[in-house]
Amino acid sequence: MQPLIRSLVAAACLSGTHLFAADGAAIQVTDPYVRAVPPGQPNSAAFMTLSNTGETPRALVAAESDAAATVELHTHGMVDGMMRMRRVDRIELPAGEQVALQPGGLHVMLIGLTQQLEPGMDVALTLVLNDGSRLQLTAPVRRIDVGGMGGHGGH
Repeated sequence: MQPLIRSLVAAACLSGTHLFAADGAAIQVTDPYVRAVPPGQPNSAAFMTLSNTGETPRALVAAESDAAATVELHTHGMVDGMMRMRRVDRIELPAGEQVALQPGGLHVMLIGLTQQLEPGMDVALTLVLNDGSRLQLTAPVRRIDVGGMGGHGGH
């Protein structure tokens, strides 16, 4: 990798908002946040908007955080007439499009929290793309409507 490109990638990763993949495709993250949970609640979720400003489709294939023992990609869907959460292997990021990770839809699940998450805290997250690119970001903890979580708290 050329020194200039290496510097740009490093700066993008430090900023927590852009990731430039090897082929120049750019992934932008806007409004990341993690749901605050009541004391004793073992799980939470992270939400954000992912924008693929490049011409090459990408996919989010994993996420990591020291705030939880396990981090998984999840979605909600109707199963036997009930809204259920399920793990997904990847979240597609079509070229030139935005994908919202939001309560009641796609999200990053934090399972087995390693600390109490309260408003005002920040959670470090690493997003892993299908080309091996990694994006490090910080997401503030926010209190959000429990009704919009579709029963996430007890998962």
